[in-house]
Amino acid sequence: EHLSTKIRTLNLQGRKTVISTWSRASVILPIMIGHTIAVHNGKQHIPIYITEQMVGHKLGEFAPTRSFRGHKKTDKKVKLKRRRKS
Repeated sequence: EHLSTKIRTLNLQGRKTVISTWSRASVILPIMIGHTIAVHNGKQHIPIYITEQMVGHKLGEFAPTRSFRGHKKTDKKVKLKRRRKS
């Protein structure tokens, strides 16, 4: 609600500035198309440019909260020793 009023005032003024928000649950509306909204992911604000395909989705879907660093690398020598024991 508060986010949509900010966007409406920007649309009336014809300006396109980055709007930062913590509201990840807000639904993307057609009036938001073309704006850049910085969504908080728990650590920082991630800027998201709103396109037509995003309408109906939530803002939080486009700002991931976790970063996958990959699975733990195993040492081949240790793996061979485990096989020989069994």
